[in-house]
Amino acid sequence: MTAAELDAFLRTELPQMFDYDDLAIEHADGERCRLRQRFRDSMLRPGGTVSGATLMALADCAMYVVVLSAIGPVGLAVTTNLNINFLRKGAPGQDVLAEARLLKLGKRLAVGEVTLLSGDSPDPIAHVTATYSIPTK
Repeated sequence: MTAAELDAFLRTELPQMFDYDDLAIEHADGERCRLRQRFRDSMLRPGGTVSGATLMALADCAMYVVVLSAIGPVGLAVTTNLNINFLRKGAPGQDVLAEARLLKLGKRLAVGEVTLLSGDSPDPIAHVTATYSIPTK
């Protein structure tokens, strides 16, 4: 699925993801994807850093997008495992980028990793590994 096809599918199947229209699929090719979540004050936790919940949700979404870009519109593909390592603070006022890539795509499971970045900084703010279950046809 292309980025445009993924965007249309997700807006239909998971409209709650786009409540604020702050999520953009910048690239998706069946192996990798890149998502951008535009900054909103509601992303911040006390102390002025991007919340862990924001980062986990974006990483999970990026993993879903890269899996769907590889297998097509399978709405019932679900997360079975997600592990996140927070590496540094996400800067307030900066968009958060999620770069996901598939490590292994099998018949029943997809395994991937997501690097989360803050704005233009090349230093990751979090690293995620995740596994998705792919339903049988």
